[in-house]
Amino acid sequence: MRLQGLEEIANALVADCKGILAADESIDTLTRRFERLKIRSTPESRRDYRELLFTTPGAAEFISGVIMYDETIRQDSRGRPLRDILVKQGVIPGIKVDTGAKPLAGSEGETITEGLDDLRNRLTEYRTMGAKFAKWRAVIRITDRLPSQMCISAAAHGLGRYASLCQEQDIVPIVEPEVLMDGSHVIERCEEVTSEVLHGVFHALYENGVALEGMLLKPSMVISGSLCQVQASDTEVAEATLRCMRRHVPAAVPGVVFLSGGQSDVAATKHLNAINQISGSPPWKISFSYGRALQDQALATWLGKKENYQEAQRAYYRRAKCNAAAAAGRYDATMEKELIRESDSAHQSGYEDD
Repeated sequence: MRLQGLEEIANALVADCKGILAADESIDTLTRRFERLKIRSTPESRRDYRELLFTTPGAAEFISGVIMYDETIRQDSRGRPLRDILVKQGVIPGIKVDTGAKPLAGSEGETITEGLDDLRNRLTEYRTMGAKFAKWRAVIRITDRLPSQMCISAAAHGLGRYASLCQEQDIVPIVEPEVLMDGSHVIERCEEVTSEVLHGVFHALYENGVALEGMLLKPSMVISGSLCQVQASDTEVAEATLRCMRRHVPAAVPGVVFLSGGQSDVAATKHLNAINQISGSPPWKISFSYGRALQDQALATWLGKKENYQEAQRAYYRRAKCNAAAAAGRYDATMEKELIRESDSAHQSGYEDD
């Protein structure tokens, strides 16, 4: 495939008015979310939930790719691999390849993402299973004294090694340095830390010979800490985020696909919309790679019950369409109600076509 093929996939993932569904929760994480809603977590129930999302009629119009977990990419539904269900709709299959955040030795309260051991072999296997892109998440915590330089350097090094190995295996790396919104910090502190992190990450990517044209960046937005008494406005978030990205993200990167990072689904949509409304002509596409902000309404509607299946798909469809509009700066709050009627119609039509 080499660089041209990597570029083609990266650009397809940030096609106009499309974004990425992050359906890559680990078994432990998804089990906790299920249990909060009194849903029994089994391989079958987890498969059923993923299939609910992957087969939602009309959603592929707004979703370019899906990040899967190891369990999911190996699962079948009625003899069809779930990954093939995506491909049939023109959705690009992706895979999460890190093995999670563990305590960082020598630091109190910080973590390091693990999973580099045997990554080359795992990427080779995932490629044979149809994965075209991958994701690796590094986690950065903000306090008055954190993050430490050691944590930033370790996170950047891991992302650089991962991205280099992905491109060696003809897989597009999504580089995800998540600056957590947990805490009472003001937006200015978030911008300061995000700037330092991005600077370190792109230096590590350069050192590891990563071709920027064949990757995507998945950063957090620059926002106030979740416990901050004064929350920045949508416009302030958009201005700070764009300023930070323009200063630290090279123009060669095809796209910036923001994570939602614990924001509510509507807040994540509004912030993405505000960023695109004031972005002008940025050198990279600006879109989304959301997990909970796309899934929460669907999961809470489904509750593991067959009778709720179609209504849950309608909820997912609505969020996908709202975020696709936000990726073009065309989202409006009135869409939330209007799309209830529209998604009902699209969903019913989709089932009639099956």
